Amino acid sequence: MGRTKKVKSAGKFGARYGMKARKRYAAIEGAMKANHECPSCSRLSVKRESSGIWKCRKCDTTFVGGAYLPRTNVAKDSDRVLKNLGTQG
Repeated sequence: MGRTKKVKSAGKFGARYGMKARKRYAAIEGAMKANHECPSCSRLSVKRESSGIWKCRKCDTTFVGGAYLPRTNVAKDSDRVLKNLGTQG
């Protein structure tokens, strides 16, 4: 097997699919497999159970989120808008 320093986990594809697609895949998979912050206990111990299902290994909280990240950009934006609406009234 060749070296995978540039493309990390996408090295399993070899020379197929193009460099741009392999870099994008490696970035998404790296972010998905990283530890994330739990919304209830605030520890970096949330891991992905399956597509869209996330579980904290410390407090056993299970919650739904994005397919690859527990908090999607759309959810972050909507929380910010709702917070601003609550402070205006």
